[in-house]
Amino acid sequence: MEKRILKVSFFKSGSGSISPKLSVPKSFLDTIGVTKEEREIEIEVKEDTKEIVIRKKK
Repeated sequence: MEKRILKVSFFKSGSGSISPKLSVPKSFLDTIGVTKEEREIEIEVKEDTKEIVIRKKK
């Protein structure tokens, strides 16, 4: 299992709201089979363990 430390970027919109963005390494997406043609993913937040799970949509 590959592991990386990433930073979340925060951007301020014209209306003043804050939007976070996170870039996922391409090698991670390659590993789970995400391509330009099949790019839908499913994301889940596990509140009890404070984890975010990303998986390719089936």
